Amino acid sequence: MPSDSARTTLERAARDLSELRHFPGTPKEFWPRLLGCLAHLSAASHVTFVIKDAAPPGSWKKIGEWSANEGPSRFLTAFVTNLENVADHGAQDGQFFFPLEQSPARGTNHFIVAVRLKLLRPEDTCVAAFLLSEVSEAAAQDTLLRLHLAADTPQSYQINQASRQASTDVQKFATTLDLMVLINAEKRFLGAALALCNGLATHYNCDRVSLGWLEGGYIKLRAISRTEKFDRQMAAARALEIAMEEALDQDEEIVCPPPEEANVVTRDHEKFLKEQAAGNICSVPLRVDDKPVAVLTCERQRAPFTALELQQFRLACDQAARRLSELKHHDRWFGARWAVWLKEKFAKVIGPEHTWAKVLAAVVTALLVVLFFVPFNFRVEGNFILRSDEVAYLTAPFEGYLKDVFVRVGDAVPKDGKLIGLNTADMQLEEYASVADVARYQRESEKARATKNLADMRINQALADQSKARLDLIRYRLNQAVLKAPFLGAVVEGDLRERIGAPVKQGEALFKFARIDTLYVEAEVNERDIHEILNRKTGEIAFVSQPKLKYPVRLVTIEPAAVPKTDGNVFLVRLAVDGGPQPWWRPGMSGLCKLNVEKRTLFWILTHRTVDFLRLKLWW
Repeated sequence: MPSDSARTTLERAARDLSELRHFPGTPKEFWPRLLGCLAHLSAASHVTFVIKDAAPPGSWKKIGEWSANEGPSRFLTAFVTNLENVADHGAQDGQFFFPLEQSPARGTNHFIVAVRLKLLRPEDTCVAAFLLSEVSEAAAQDTLLRLHLAADTPQSYQINQASRQASTDVQKFATTLDLMVLINAEKRFLGAALALCNGLATHYNCDRVSLGWLEGGYIKLRAISRTEKFDRQMAAARALEIAMEEALDQDEEIVCPPPEEANVVTRDHEKFLKEQAAGNICSVPLRVDDKPVAVLTCERQRAPFTALELQQFRLACDQAARRLSELKHHDRWFGARWAVWLKEKFAKVIGPEHTWAKVLAAVVTALLVVLFFVPFNFRVEGNFILRSDEVAYLTAPFEGYLKDVFVRVGDAVPKDGKLIGLNTADMQLEEYASVADVARYQRESEKARATKNLADMRINQALADQSKARLDLIRYRLNQAVLKAPFLGAVVEGDLRERIGAPVKQGEALFKFARIDTLYVEAEVNERDIHEILNRKTGEIAFVSQPKLKYPVRLVTIEPAAVPKTDGNVFLVRLAVDGGPQPWWRPGMSGLCKLNVEKRTLFWILTHRTVDFLRLKLWW
């Protein structure tokens, strides 16, 4: 039989367990009380509650611990060391019983016992482990049995908590629905706002409930419970609006005096509370599309606002916010409604949401504006080639052999510059022979004159003239033996360096020589674009060899007849270069020419050829 003190302890533990099954407090208060109750029920020297996470891989976590204030011992060390193993066996089997000494000399022993506590959710695992010191095995088994009887206490507590929460939720929703019936019955914003304020003031015994709405970036007081008219310029109204703005800026519920765990700024609320002696005050933002648009402020002298009342205020505000916002939007003259509508549309366009869609729309809009409205310089393109005003074919002055070649193809040669030299050795010998013949015939003629032999004199004089004419021809050819440039130009054809020593015939073309100081541009313009450059004067050219350099040109003439080409007919256009030709230019160089027309839209530039093609194909 248990002693009187033990029986008293068990009776008190039984009463405590019965009370804990219907405990109205929070879990933070329940578990320490259950821990102490089970410790007294088991008369354990050490008790530990552990819980295992539901998500794998779960690990045991200590949630409560009780000790009889005994000093450390090897049994307590063994208990702490094997706690996870004890919890695993207790969770798997529902209980655990283990003696710490195998054959104690005395009749008592130290035992580790554990039971799995029943919880509302089966997937949650909680184990209570106990260290029983200096008890018999029968007493330990009896203790384990009593702990089994108490293992359902957490489950009963959680069931009662859920039941109370459900009842509270039903009451909360019923109150909110009653309030929404009154609000929905109103057709004007002010009436709905007063219905909200009066309903909350009545249900929660508030001295005053006020509603402020965000207008122009500031909160403006719009309704006060049980008050149809009020002056917003009063000091109390202005202080209340400032307090409302404090809640709106933080987008958080504010209770004043604030609870210990509060982490919001309450300076303006505390100032209002002190100046108006309101007692207790709380402010709740009203949100539409997750954006705060208004603030509801409740004042009460008798009792502070509880967390449950704050939740009910939050629920009522969430339910009423959309209805009040719609009434606020429609309860105004049409100009204000249009202004708000435009503001909302522009806010969506320039706001931070849907960034990439807006960027894409902005880019497309910019491209369309550039495509249809921004004028660009339209220019007609065509290929061109450099040509010279004067081209000469230089031929061999007489038959002979090449001796010297002074130039290559492409070399610029000044006027009278040397081009080639012919071998003159034979002609020099002929020159010496002709000089001798002239002297001999002149002496013969003088001799015949001295002897008065007129016939021989005339014959010798004629032979002397003949020899002199031959001498003049030889000297003329000697002067022509070096071929010179007739003007400033460049060799465009004829590379004779490989023909040195080869014979040439009189009249054989040796060089094609072009003048380079009078070069002009000859462009080919397609006949479909020729009408665009009529009465146009300017343009630019770029050479294939130097595309980065652009040179301005002027239109001189357009050939009146088209020239057939593979890709279609073209017109030849003569262009003059502003500033004259460059020193490195040579006849025959080619490139691209662009003639300025006028400014046209980019859409026209990109589509005019397609439009012209369709006009021809669809014309009937």
